[in-house]
Amino acid sequence: MSKTAVVTGASSGIGEATARRLAAEGFQVVAAARRRDRLELLAAEVPNIRPVTLDVTSDESVAELAASLERCDVLINNAGGAVGLESVAEGLVDDWQRMYEVNVLGSLRMTRALLPKLVESGDGVLLMLTSVAGLVSYEGGGGYCAAKHAQTSMAETLRLELVGQPVRVVEVAPGMVRTEEFSLTRFRGDATAADKVYEGVPDPLTADDVADAIAWCVTRPAHVNVDRLVIRPRAQAAQHKVHRVS
Repeated sequence: MSKTAVVTGASSGIGEATARRLAAEGFQVVAAARRRDRLELLAAEVPNIRPVTLDVTSDESVAELAASLERCDVLINNAGGAVGLESVAEGLVDDWQRMYEVNVLGSLRMTRALLPKLVESGDGVLLMLTSVAGLVSYEGGGGYCAAKHAQTSMAETLRLELVGQPVRVVEVAPGMVRTEEFSLTRFRGDATAADKVYEGVPDPLTADDVADAIAWCVTRPAHVNVDRLVIRPRAQAAQHKVHRVS
């Protein structure tokens, strides 16, 4: 029987790329997100993908998805994102709440709902898509860094709590990835400001690069756990050290 993988935030960016890649690897993929129209287009294009409308900030929506699944072998907690670049002193509570609600509590809701099915599978993989922002903080990233640090801590805690259970807990922490929406959302729709993030950077990571790393992690033998995989473009040595060309 084919294994089932659930990917949240699958309507664009890393989530969409991961859904495509896991389908190519032979998984039956449940592509879950709020934007059903984009999911329908994805499912029409790629065999083995089932679109499911999901809002990870809603208990009811998460419960409905969980109830619809006969099995779950892999859970990719990808839904997330950043909003704003204000300093902590000027931080907007609504933005911080939104980031925490989606990145952290969304991951919590999905994990609680699907963990029994991951255990039941006999070889479950719970993958948390975090960020290097969850490892090192930077100016203007207070809210996002706080949320990603929380996700990193959640993955570490889960690994301790689930030791002895047939579930692997994996964290993939990307650095600079150029996707269609991440920076645009962060800069509140300002495309010029969003583009400047990547200006002059030779070959930032793509969503496909991260999906490739995710697929490698979840297809390792059952006894192999990739605790944390940090993936950056060659041009980025650290958050504050990025090679740019004129």
